Amino acid sequence: MNSNKQLKYYLICLPIIALLLSACSVSRQIKRADKKFEIGEYYNAGEIYRSTFKRIKAKDKPTRAYVAFRQGESYRYINNPRAEQAYRNAIRYKYQDSIVYLHYAQVLHYQGKYADAEKQYKIYLESHPDDYVAQGGAFACRQVAEWKKQPSRYRIAPAKEFNQTRTNNFAPMFVGDSEDALMFTSNRTTQDKKLKKNSPITGLPTHSLYSTRKNALGKWEEIEPTEGISTAETGETTESGNEESVSEGKNTTPADIGVCCFSQDGKTMYFTYSKPVNGSDQGAKIYQSVRAGGTWGEPQEVKLFPDSTISCGHPALSFSGDTLYFVSDAPGGYGGKDLYFAEYSDGEWVAPTNLGPLLNTSGDELFPTIRKDGTLYFASNGHPGYGGLDIYKAVPQDTVWLLYNMGAPFNTAADDYGITFAGDTENGFFSSNRNTGSKRTTRINNDQIYSFTLPEMVFLVKGSVTDNNGEQLSDATLRLVGTDGTNAKVQAKRDGTYQLKLQRGVKYVMLATARGYLNQKQTLSTMDLTDSKTYTQDFTLAPISKPVTMDNIFYEFAKWDLTPASEEGLNALVKLLNDNPNITIELSAHTDRVGNAEANRILSEKRAQSVVTYLINKGIDKERLTPVGYGKQKPVVADKALHQKYAFIPVEQVLDETFIDSLTPEQQDICNQINRRTEFKVLKTTYKLY
Repeated sequence: MNSNKQLKYYLICLPIIALLLSACSVSRQIKRADKKFEIGEYYNAGEIYRSTFKRIKAKDKPTRAYVAFRQGESYRYINNPRAEQAYRNAIRYKYQDSIVYLHYAQVLHYQGKYADAEKQYKIYLESHPDDYVAQGGAFACRQVAEWKKQPSRYRIAPAKEFNQTRTNNFAPMFVGDSEDALMFTSNRTTQDKKLKKNSPITGLPTHSLYSTRKNALGKWEEIEPTEGISTAETGETTESGNEESVSEGKNTTPADIGVCCFSQDGKTMYFTYSKPVNGSDQGAKIYQSVRAGGTWGEPQEVKLFPDSTISCGHPALSFSGDTLYFVSDAPGGYGGKDLYFAEYSDGEWVAPTNLGPLLNTSGDELFPTIRKDGTLYFASNGHPGYGGLDIYKAVPQDTVWLLYNMGAPFNTAADDYGITFAGDTENGFFSSNRNTGSKRTTRINNDQIYSFTLPEMVFLVKGSVTDNNGEQLSDATLRLVGTDGTNAKVQAKRDGTYQLKLQRGVKYVMLATARGYLNQKQTLSTMDLTDSKTYTQDFTLAPISKPVTMDNIFYEFAKWDLTPASEEGLNALVKLLNDNPNITIELSAHTDRVGNAEANRILSEKRAQSVVTYLINKGIDKERLTPVGYGKQKPVVADKALHQKYAFIPVEQVLDETFIDSLTPEQQDICNQINRRTEFKVLKTTYKLY
């Protein structure tokens, strides 16, 4: 073959060889990523899938779909926002398994894109109509806007004393029954750089346990690695059968240590330990350490299952110390990570038992916490929620659990989990990787610790006591009687105001009294209240010694028929008579100066009788009521209150014809209106008293 032919041959073969080499390279990278994925190195796998996806030809849709889906899975496991685009690519290239729609929906749900997430849930439900996770997800996406409008009474705030910028800090736990000692998980930088290599699972520095306690001033002291645990010599067995420890450094793959719990005396700790060995994910295990003096002893593995390949983690110890709750992916579960418990017997934890389908789903149930009364708290992404992991409360009742989403402000679209309570209080800490900024971000948010408190519910009633002219009654007395046995009395302040504390779930009767005035009674109730409340209750007391004008009594023009607008004022008079059952009153009606005097008297008398008839029909004894029609015989005598309202009317001025005729037409109309009135005055205060 001459040189020209050889050159032509090479020019033809080179592209073919390049294509073959490229295809082989892509295939090798996919296999490499698959291996990383299978052993749980999700971060490394996701990065390889991502770089490989770009090199796959667009016409090779099946391969593109597969790589995009696996990339999405890798990133979803570690909450990397890149999962969204990866799933979108998988759907674009027709990935065959419909599970892609469920996982895509969950990623959108996690980012708070509820409308888009609901669409993907519905697509998945077309082929899996009975899937609980998809049903719950779609339901939650429709309801979350309403849920957010009804937050619980808890108040939360970042626990800045525990958090460190650009690090993960989570799963806080009080040490035993002490509220002054705390331990939590963190991947913050320490002096021992060897322990802070990035994890191939998350791509982040590995985690250790850190401790802090309150000083005499109630301030949390400096946070330090937990001695004996952060460098724990927890033995691992290699493929050759040799045992090695973290501190010996034979295996350079870093371990994750954290998520702990304690016995009530604080002397025994259980924690999660996870470390790949020889490039293979051996899963998580639970270890136990006993404190002797001020340091923790050498940790020992807690054997829960005969099969050592079964992962166990996130321990939670019952108050009595004889039941250990934990998380596992043991065969026979409901999918993902499930909640289990084991009983302590003869020095061993025995009979690990799945907590069942009321709590466990095909998603993940993680980070259990058990309280003294048996109430279980945990995080789940399988039950209906706000997105990601939500915190749930499970209350045991007979043979079942009553499950509640803890709601806002605990739960958000992000991961919210790892709650701990300070003793028997409703105060404590929890973890979240929520976005606290004003803008949506594409980066992974760090896990941070938040504090929570449940403010005491406070119920008050306050107001003022005045006479019918608005003058404060400083010598008024208020009595409070409740169905819980309360019988309190308080004197109004100099300005006529008062304030009384109430209790929840009580019905009260209040009575305002003052010398020379009629009593006034009011009722109020704190039944079924779910938050603090302050009632405002003002009292207006009518004088005994002078007539009281009723401003809200109205009649038909030139008639004595009461209008519907009078009902409120008439019912107020009924109440006053019932509040003061020993008084009798004169009920009088008055007209203005216009018209015939006798006609006005007859009209006013009939109007007074109309009011009396109304009162009798409402159950008031007729012997207590004396109707009188004065016509225009008794014009109003102005007092200070009337002068303050109408400056042109002097104090003690009689609004008779002589005075009114001296006014402008507009002022005359005002005075005529003032004279047209219905009044009552007290005649006796001893009716049926003797």
